[in-house]
Amino acid sequence: MGANEHGVCIGNEAVWGREEVLDEEALLGMDLVRLGLERADTAEKALDVIVDLLEKHGQGGNCAEGGMEFSYHNSFLIVDRNEAWILETAGKYWAAEKVQEGVRNISNQLSITTKIDREHPDLRNYAKQKGWWDGKKEFDFAATYSYIDTAKMTVSPGRYCEGYKLLDKHKGNVTFETMIEILRDKPSGINMEGEFMTTASMVSILPQDSSLPCIHFFTGTPDPERSVFKPFIFVPKISQLLDTSSPTFEPADPVEKKLHVEMKPDRRHPLYREHQQALEVLERKEEKAKTMLDNMRKLEKELFKEMESILQNKHLDVDKIVHLFSQCAKDEIQIYKSNISS
Repeated sequence: MGANEHGVCIGNEAVWGREEVLDEEALLGMDLVRLGLERADTAEKALDVIVDLLEKHGQGGNCAEGGMEFSYHNSFLIVDRNEAWILETAGKYWAAEKVQEGVRNISNQLSITTKIDREHPDLRNYAKQKGWWDGKKEFDFAATYSYIDTAKMTVSPGRYCEGYKLLDKHKGNVTFETMIEILRDKPSGINMEGEFMTTASMVSILPQDSSLPCIHFFTGTPDPERSVFKPFIFVPKISQLLDTSSPTFEPADPVEKKLHVEMKPDRRHPLYREHQQALEVLERKEEKAKTMLDNMRKLEKELFKEMESILQNKHLDVDKIVHLFSQCAKDEIQIYKSNISS
């Protein structure tokens, strides 16, 4: 997931269906998110970038770091200040739906049905050739390209439905606090635990009034329930985000390179390392854990209030904003350190 300076935001989810997932190196969903954000200044242009790259290079390869093999196709939620698109893929084939009302979400299943606003030119012919669609009944992308046997799905289909329910409950009054609350919800499966836990979380405010800034809240850490949503605003000369930048290790010497692979250096960024240490305190659920969580929520509440003030007063102190996210990360780290050492 990510955002760019034009207010374009993209998130992707893993999906599986009838079309085989290729293990050989190609573009990952994460590559497509990054390239869409690098090259587009509107949501639809980002969609164009992604489908063009899919056609030229395909998608596939290992999406996991380390020894585990994990591959999938992708669905994307692509938005800007004025419009929103859902893009869902099966290999090089794809369908896109323009979202024009209500609420919409994606999860680990195909969700575009008969409302298809754009599609791969051979999407339907390919389905006919494979015997998935007879060419007569109304074309339903999800029904045609999904597994018939839901037992083959690697995640529960309930997560998509539960996410929609949580959004629909607040339809017409979805605030960024509402979105954060939904992302923290564990009973629904939105906030995932276990082997496939929620890696990090993001919520964006994209005002249609172009005089107002887009504000993006990132955790940069797993489990949003135990993380701080920190605001980021694109402004010129933004300070480097060193506390959330993963270290890079690229030895030039072949022998050192082999050792580097075998040793698997710690690529966690500073905030993530402190966050993981703090989890040990939080999991013990002692008084120290309550104090830490209270301080995290207090910091977050102050940041929310500050961002609301920017949107209401239409005043942006650029000199302060250049350090906004990096200072928030330092404040969060300090909360962890003070509670771990005390």
